[in-house]
Amino acid sequence: MNKKSRFLRGTYFDYTTLFLTLFLTGFGLVMLYSASSFEARRDYGDDAYYFRKQLIIAVGGIIIMLGISFYRYQRLKMFSILLMLLAAVMLILVLFIGVDNNGSHRWLGVGPITFQPSEAAKLILIIYMAHVCTTRSGFLHTFVGTIRVAWPVIVIVGLVAVSNLSTAIICALIVVGIWFVATPKPLYIVPVLVVGVLGVLFFVNNQSYRGDRITAWKDPESSYQTMQALYSIGSGGLFGRGLGQSIQKKGFIPESYSDMIFSVICEELGIVGAAGILLIFVFLIWRLRLIAEGAPDRFGSLIVCGVIIHLAVQVIVNVSVVTNVIPNTGVTLPFISYGGTSILLLFAEMGLVLAISRQIVPRGREEVAV
Repeated sequence: MNKKSRFLRGTYFDYTTLFLTLFLTGFGLVMLYSASSFEARRDYGDDAYYFRKQLIIAVGGIIIMLGISFYRYQRLKMFSILLMLLAAVMLILVLFIGVDNNGSHRWLGVGPITFQPSEAAKLILIIYMAHVCTTRSGFLHTFVGTIRVAWPVIVIVGLVAVSNLSTAIICALIVVGIWFVATPKPLYIVPVLVVGVLGVLFFVNNQSYRGDRITAWKDPESSYQTMQALYSIGSGGLFGRGLGQSIQKKGFIPESYSDMIFSVICEELGIVGAAGILLIFVFLIWRLRLIAEGAPDRFGSLIVCGVIIHLAVQVIVNVSVVTNVIPNTGVTLPFISYGGTSILLLFAEMGLVLAISRQIVPRGREEVAV
């Protein structure tokens, strides 16, 4: 590739993806203020308490995203193994010195700053799987080779599952999704899936509250949070009560500004507004698919596939929980729910996507890049 072709690869930028990301972030901040103002005023005497914290994190995340968008993502291949080791160390530390929050030990703390390693594991697994499926693709042609690639992933997902089963399931789906896209022998994934299902059953039976959630899913009237969310969705009707007019957010829905924020969206903006936001997510995923198809190499394409799977799975799981399609579990709605580590890592992922898009050769210039 000559100097001119390298220059042309840096001239493209997917502004549509950037705009959709910023739009979802801005919408999330508006809904976060609406959903959290009552509890923030009650608990802290400041109705903008959660909004202000999320705004600072979002601004920092946008800066990180734009900075990463200029990074030459191919260099990540050199660090994928090191990142996996780092993830393992952080997840082990959580088991021993994790910060308690509502009875869960999922965070590491440094002074007033807390960080959730399981969220970082999602991005690290995307990078690792894209790397091994690119540089060691020959291993995927045999069962033994597949197991050699799989065991580090099983270790990381297992460590995540000890403290956060729902995140572990999302991590596993990301891994299997990338694997399915990359492997010529998808049947070799079956033994890994069997191990995953057995692992889920083990962790569900290991903690009684996880079994209680399944019971509550079967009988939603026994779950206060689920019923309040359903009341919120039902009272919104077609067009909603109006922005800021939710009744259920006033102390009735636990975590109304976090995991359950979709129910507030339905109540205030109605089914039409909620469907519109879901369509924005669909449009964003479609744009990411175009970037994956146009990526200059397999490594970049698989990274974008991992981000697509992460976004799609997390949106589907969050909406399914709120509407009681699946048992209750703590999964945030991307770019909208309150949560520092989650949104920062999402911005990092989008930064990688934009970095990959920068190396796409625009149509009409392919002949120059030969």
